[in-house]
Amino acid sequence: MGGYVYIIANRRRGATYIGVTSDIVARIYQHREKQTKGHASRYNISRLVFYEVHATMPLAIQRKKNLKRWRRAWKFDLIENVNPHWDDLWEEIVKSPF
Repeated sequence: MGGYVYIIANRRRGATYIGVTSDIVARIYQHREKQTKGHASRYNISRLVFYEVHATMPLAIQRKKNLKRWRRAWKFDLIENVNPHWDDLWEEIVKSPF
């Protein structure tokens, strides 16, 4: 089973959260509906700005751990390389045949 690493934000270059999941649509929905308690809900972080697909969950988990150690500026560069305007990618994943 594959996995996803995702980054959600509250605004462009604002507060971010990095997560990992096997069901990205369900997980982002939980963030959007504030069904999870913690950092993301506390800072109104629910805009999907980046995600990656990985072949296995262990690979996704390792990538998440690596990204969490990155400097903030590096994370912003990663996001802006694929999503320069920090658009919400929610519609993209809902329509995608994951």
